[in-house]
Amino acid sequence: MAHVLFVCLHNAGRSQMSQALFERAADGRHTADSAGTTPADRVHPEVVGVMRELGIDLAERKPRLLTRELAQQADVVVTMGCGDQCPFIPGRRYIDWDLPDPKGMPIDEVRTTRDEISRRVDQLVEELDGA
Repeated sequence: MAHVLFVCLHNAGRSQMSQALFERAADGRHTADSAGTTPADRVHPEVVGVMRELGIDLAERKPRLLTRELAQQADVVVTMGCGDQCPFIPGRRYIDWDLPDPKGMPIDEVRTTRDEISRRVDQLVEELDGA
């Protein structure tokens, strides 16, 4: 079982969608967390909306601060736009997903980002299942 940490700036969009989609795809075979380098007060409303379309409710999730401890617990750290602010932990696998921040984007663009995250998450879960 692998543990994945999804990290973005505010933990209010990309990383929240990634964690939720990963948990659904992994179905208990792997675990996930998410965090942000500068957490927002809440998950972006447009993100909550597009995830509800898939039957996933993020309305009650609270963005949280990325800590060194969270990164140390992870086998894989997936970063999305946090650059040098993400701590580097030797021995962890790092993957960078270049995805746009969905905050304030038109709903169709948020859906496109969600669907791209879903594709990448499915690929990651498949990879981890084979490891």
